[in-house]
Amino acid sequence: FYEELLSHGILTPLTAPVEGMVVREGSYNYVAPQGISSVVKYYLKESGADVLYEQHVTHLSLRGGKWEVSRKVGPPEQFDVVILTIPIPQILQLQGDIVNIINESQKQQLESVSYSSRYALGLFYEAGARIDVPWAAQYITDNPCIRFISIDNKKRNIESPEVGPSLVVHTTVTFGSEYLDSDPAEVQQIILRHLERIVPSLPKPSSIKCHKWRYSQVTKAVPNCPGQMILHTRPLLICGGDGFTRSNFDGCIESAMSLAEAVKPHL
Repeated sequence: FYEELLSHGILTPLTAPVEGMVVREGSYNYVAPQGISSVVKYYLKESGADVLYEQHVTHLSLRGGKWEVSRKVGPPEQFDVVILTIPIPQILQLQGDIVNIINESQKQQLESVSYSSRYALGLFYEAGARIDVPWAAQYITDNPCIRFISIDNKKRNIESPEVGPSLVVHTTVTFGSEYLDSDPAEVQQIILRHLERIVPSLPKPSSIKCHKWRYSQVTKAVPNCPGQMILHTRPLLICGGDGFTRSNFDGCIESAMSLAEAVKPHL
């Protein structure tokens, strides 16, 4: 997988200086120059699948040997196979026959999964703006609010005079859980105050975006799991994703391979 993505330039080795990063022996670090979504887009394009976005699924029910999937907007549709890779708490929030189909043992396993929550703040600058620091990214260990700062174009090694720099801030897990249901505008101001103390020389951004990750990274995955869980055999309802492995690229690939093997006999 890595060789393929590297050969197409979707991934490149991380060469930019990252302060405070824990380097584990035998591990390699990569960046996605066009953003992590470019990895997903590459695989979707390769698959030839017809992808529909912004479909908020609410109910899963059995109808005549198929799964009827209801959405917030639009009529329900029927499918032979349903694969769920949404965060596990959102699987448990789905309504319809799925509620009675998940058996007690599976329910306990799924309920045991936990996630960290964080805020991400993006600061976007006009072309020509200078962020005068010696690093491309930095892990912060002594701040109650900020855990990680990245000058994204520098980290991805795609600096250009035509495109303004952007800076991304990730909060600590503790801050994320403490302010999870706070007003985003208030949270944004708190993060900016802490950022100013850490990097006082920052120029004024042209725009700012604050994003809440309720389900950021898996802190406790489904125990003793092969990367997926079959909830119903015929028609097939199966779930997978990093909640069944771990929250990194290898964990996602591992779950995807396991899902593919389980789905194959049903095609």
